[in-house]
Amino acid sequence: MENVDRFEASQSDEGRYRLLVDAITDYAIYMLDPTGLITSWNSGAQRFKGYEAYEIIGEHFSRFYTEEEKAAGIPQLALKVAAEEGRFEREGWRVRKDGTRFWAHVVIDPIRQPSGKLVGYAKITRDLTERRAAEEALRQSERQFRLLVQGVTDYAIYMLDREGRISNWNAGAQRIKGYLPDEVIGEHFSKFYTDEDREAGIPFTGLETAAREGRWEKEGWRVRKDGSRFWAHVIIDAIRDDSGEVIGFAKVTRDITERMQAQRALDAAREALFQSQKMDAIGQLTGGIAHDFNNLLMAVLGSLELVRKRLPYDPRITPLLDNAMQGAQRGATLTQRMLAFARRQELKLEAVDLASLVRGMMAFLQRTIGPTIEIEARFSASLPRAHTDPNQLETALLNLVVNARDAMPEGGTIRISARHETIGSTSLPLREGEYVCLQVADTGEGMDKETLQRATEPFFTTKGVGKGTGLGLPMVHGLAAQSGGRLDIHSRKGEGTTIELWLPIAPADQVAAGPSSEPAVAPGPDVQPLEILVVDDDGLVLMNTAAMLEDLGHVVLQATSGRQALEEFERHPDIDLVITDQAMPHMTGLQLIEAMRSVRPDLPVIVATGYAEMPPLPGPALPRLAKPFSQEDLARSVTAVVEANSATRRERD
Repeated sequence: MENVDRFEASQSDEGRYRLLVDAITDYAIYMLDPTGLITSWNSGAQRFKGYEAYEIIGEHFSRFYTEEEKAAGIPQLALKVAAEEGRFEREGWRVRKDGTRFWAHVVIDPIRQPSGKLVGYAKITRDLTERRAAEEALRQSERQFRLLVQGVTDYAIYMLDREGRISNWNAGAQRIKGYLPDEVIGEHFSKFYTDEDREAGIPFTGLETAAREGRWEKEGWRVRKDGSRFWAHVIIDAIRDDSGEVIGFAKVTRDITERMQAQRALDAAREALFQSQKMDAIGQLTGGIAHDFNNLLMAVLGSLELVRKRLPYDPRITPLLDNAMQGAQRGATLTQRMLAFARRQELKLEAVDLASLVRGMMAFLQRTIGPTIEIEARFSASLPRAHTDPNQLETALLNLVVNARDAMPEGGTIRISARHETIGSTSLPLREGEYVCLQVADTGEGMDKETLQRATEPFFTTKGVGKGTGLGLPMVHGLAAQSGGRLDIHSRKGEGTTIELWLPIAPADQVAAGPSSEPAVAPGPDVQPLEILVVDDDGLVLMNTAAMLEDLGHVVLQATSGRQALEEFERHPDIDLVITDQAMPHMTGLQLIEAMRSVRPDLPVIVATGYAEMPPLPGPALPRLAKPFSQEDLARSVTAVVEANSATRRERD
């Protein structure tokens, strides 16, 4: 009978409505009378509020509210708003039968008769606890992400809209770029680019590439608020919606100026090391060639000098001999420059007053370069003295001035100046200490980068054929290095050239003593014949030296090696003098001298060499005779050594 009644009820509209409402379990749908008492209850209300129908019908709906909301009168307010405005809708916490809370979305609609009389309310409640938890988790995640982004100070992280306008700004962006958020949000990001990059369209290229490929990455100069520049690593990523449309961009910028500078310093150090190794290798080759060439010139010059001396004047022969000797002497000058570059020339280091040296050369330099070029010299009165060879420095200065002249075919100005500098321990490649920097600057054509890199290479020249040997600057470079300094060249095409010759200041004892001035010893007219042992592994040099000595009236013994010289010494222990080459195989000249002096400590010796560097021996410095030498140089050296030895003997006696 009950089933029949239920079926019949279901056939009416009201019955069908009741069945529909009761079947809904995801919503609590129930009726309230005008005072808020519950008059109906569906299965959805029972499921997530926990009350059976008999437990709740007739109760006031405010029992589902929290104590805080009941105290605030929210239930009464809800009915009032629904009655007056036709609807009340809100989300908030509600309380189940077991006391637990859930987050509810509530809608209350008034129910009125056709006459408009209020007869109750329809109330629909939905449990949104899970959705709210998900939304809260999302908000928490977004909040944490914002805190994370805002807390990053080493990276500028910010968003752009599709047109490139800035939509947010983190602390790193503020620190790196200098703008506060309210100064930059809404501005176009291209304001951080240089004028050159903006004109080239780089900002828009970045956005287009990111939109097309998803990412754009590049390094370049960027501009801070104060106008200063920094080297930046930039990444722009496209941000897309669910349909794949670009809705903006994420931009990350890092200031890598220090890293870039460190990399450039490393590259410069590597290049300097490469150049140093290359120049050392060239120097070794050049020095070896110069040494061998010196020996050849020694034979040529000595033989020509003896022939010129022994032949009577003949207008058909004598000029040819003179011409040959001049050519050989020019070759000797060339080898000296090669040895200077290779740092193997013999230097006589003294305390040099640069101001006095330059003033003493001014008239000569002006005559050399001609009237179209003006020379200016400026020196401080307190400039300390430099430690170098004054004669070689004069030659170096002449080379620099001539080079400056050749760079100014239409005339100009050469400025020679010097300054005192103190170099710290980190100022490589110069060692720590005090230096005098001699500067020669011109207003000429200048050099391009390629020419500047090769300027100190031997035989490299930009002058025409026959107008330069390419050894001027290498010689100056060698002088600076051998003196304990360095050569710096600063030049740009069309802006002239400045060459700096860094020389260490002279030690205090040399400055106090002043420059050395050894008087030249000329051979006397009545030369006492001596028995001289000449040692050289080059047969041409040996024969030439012996011939010049014999021409001077001496008795000459010859040896082509250290071992042969020792054998001669055993047979002739009372010889008056030994003249030996230094660079010989198996036994060097110094080793030979040491062996001989172990037998005869007072044996007079002369080292004939083109090299400057020789290991020291105990006792006074050994007399040297620079190759190639003339007969006059040889005679002067022999006389000086013999007289010095005689004076030493007299003092002992």
